Amino acid sequence: MTTPRAIGAIELSSIGIGYQIEDEMLKAASVDVLIARTICSGKYLIVLGGSVSDVEASIAAGLTAANEAIIDHLLIPNVHPTLFPALGQSVALGPDEAGALGVIETFSGVSVLAGADAAAKSGRITLLRIHVAMALGGKGLCLMTGTVADVRQGVQVAAAEVRRRGLLVSEIVIPRPSRELFGDYL
Repeated sequence: MTTPRAIGAIELSSIGIGYQIEDEMLKAASVDVLIARTICSGKYLIVLGGSVSDVEASIAAGLTAANEAIIDHLLIPNVHPTLFPALGQSVALGPDEAGALGVIETFSGVSVLAGADAAAKSGRITLLRIHVAMALGGKGLCLMTGTVADVRQGVQVAAAEVRRRGLLVSEIVIPRPSRELFGDYL
């Protein structure tokens, strides 16, 4: 799979409808399934990647078929490429790469993707992890690092995007975090 140019996601209140919608979305266009699973609180999350037109068609098909089961959704036509390694939890830092730590916490798994993309596009931050809904009570979590100024900017931009959606839980910047906070990444 090549790195997708677009990402789309739908979060649903029903697991059964989630399977049905995933099938509709996959039949509507040629997309890659990045995440499709049950998530906390008995919900279902579908995250797809591919060309802009294919992801648009797939999301449109899912939204049309899902009706009242939709909790949240998004389409990012030109997704920042660093979203994918962070979503796959495959980002490792060298000992000198850990800087300030930024944290965005959201009420939905989908909204954290929108915030993370906005943060990555805002400046020179490194997305460390995007954790979507599992073992978080359905929430989303995004961790980023960089200089204090860059992380503040990234957190501010991400929080504004998530706040616009009405789903922000917290926005945190830790200027000089202890090395233990980066234990999983170094």
